[in-house]
Amino acid sequence: MMDRLYAGETMLDVVLVTGLVGGGAAWLSGRAIAASWGGRSRVVLTAFLLGAAARFFHFALFEGQLLSVASFACDTLIFLVVGLVSWQTTRASLMVRQYPWLYLRTGPLTWREIGQETDREK
Repeated sequence: MMDRLYAGETMLDVVLVTGLVGGGAAWLSGRAIAASWGGRSRVVLTAFLLGAAARFFHFALFEGQLLSVASFACDTLIFLVVGLVSWQTTRASLMVRQYPWLYLRTGPLTWREIGQETDREK
């Protein structure tokens, strides 16, 4: 499976470019978009751009295939998931910090209105 996705690249190359550099950029992008109150659609666009950049880095640094649709899709999916988790985490933090009289934090990704009862409280 790995050989078909990233032909001619080692696992270290993939972890370095896709995992560390690209995943870090996706996390920071998601956080920055949420901090500026941007929507999820901006995270999706950013993930596609990061996917294209990652393909170029794989090609330029490790002689990977530049126009590999499967590799691009895999990289973009990873960046999309990381970016959306970062966006949601930051958004939850912002909502609770900025509107403490309205919202309570219920988890790392969620919040609720103070007046709302949960199913367990009923």
